[in-house]
Amino acid sequence: MLAKCNSCDKKFSVPDSAITEAGRLVQCGSCGNTWTQYPITEQSEKKINKLIPNKIKYPHNVSKIKKTTKKKNARNLYSKEYLKKKYGLSIADSSGHQNNKIKSGFSFYNHIVIFSVFIIALLGILNLAKDIIIKNYPSTETYINYLYEVVEIIRLTIFQLLNKF
Repeated sequence: MLAKCNSCDKKFSVPDSAITEAGRLVQCGSCGNTWTQYPITEQSEKKINKLIPNKIKYPHNVSKIKKTTKKKNARNLYSKEYLKKKYGLSIADSSGHQNNKIKSGFSFYNHIVIFSVFIIALLGILNLAKDIIIKNYPSTETYINYLYEVVEIIRLTIFQLLNKF
């Protein structure tokens, strides 16, 4: 027996024994629609056969008729135009040609180098002005001495690591 979905018109082959006289609740595997399917009797089959013509008449010049198929409006979901229209995204040219574009901005290592140079420059300025600062602010002497001890320890640690490799 063929069961037909009322929603999407998909047809399913169901064994005759699965559908009882009281009907059975069936669900379309395609769209999820549920309905009660009743068994098809001989009377209903005759009604269906009357509605369907047995012979379909074709025109005499069937061979001359040109078959035209409509092309589906296939959309490229990744095209620049579609993404711009649908989501408002603008995509840069990914063709590999740079078109004389210069990449600007610093990388991670450039930031590390600039930060290191900045810290070394601050320590040098502090070393030059150390006597003046201690003379005007005597309580900062211990802090400045501790700072330079820590810098010396870090320097020795780095040199020891470099000498091992």
